[in-house]
Amino acid sequence: MGPVSIKMYDKFRLILRIETTVVNVSFFKHYREVEHQDGTRSMAWAERKKTIYSLAPPRELLLAANRRYLEFISTIEDDRAGTDKLNKISQPVAENDRNYRGFNFFDSRDEELFGSLGRGEFNISGFQNKDLRRHLADRSSGQISRTMKRLRVHGLIKKIGRTWKYYLTALGKQVISLGLKLKGLYIIPALFVQPAS
Repeated sequence: MGPVSIKMYDKFRLILRIETTVVNVSFFKHYREVEHQDGTRSMAWAERKKTIYSLAPPRELLLAANRRYLEFISTIEDDRAGTDKLNKISQPVAENDRNYRGFNFFDSRDEELFGSLGRGEFNISGFQNKDLRRHLADRSSGQISRTMKRLRVHGLIKKIGRTWKYYLTALGKQVISLGLKLKGLYIIPALFVQPAS
């Protein structure tokens, strides 16, 4: 478990409870005055200090993480959500005279990518190239960058403001959850059935 994690409980098999827990508030960065070793001070993005006053500001971030995760798992229950969109992302897309190939849920590398993108931890604070690289160890930083560009031109991820972080879009959540569910629950079990002789 890392410094921040999303947990899901099924209370009494009646209530689904989502909570984001924080072990270390310094995981969150904010814009504040920073004192340097030479004694000078400047404004910069820095880790949140571990004080009682650091508890309130991350509240909105944690609520937003819960909301994004609930949005993601809510798409899992609707088998019809995004079937046409699944077809759309499998087609190549052109941007600035360059073609970006579509995604294929039967391709082991794309399936591994979508499985990684569906991880709950990426709903907390987004993800960067290095975060995906931890889960896709066989790919270089350059390969991950090109893959993220592909995801972006297909509308599956969006960049967060002036940062290097990304979130799944609503389309990305629908397509990934539906694609993985269709393959895992229907297609693979159907292929396992022995044909009649």
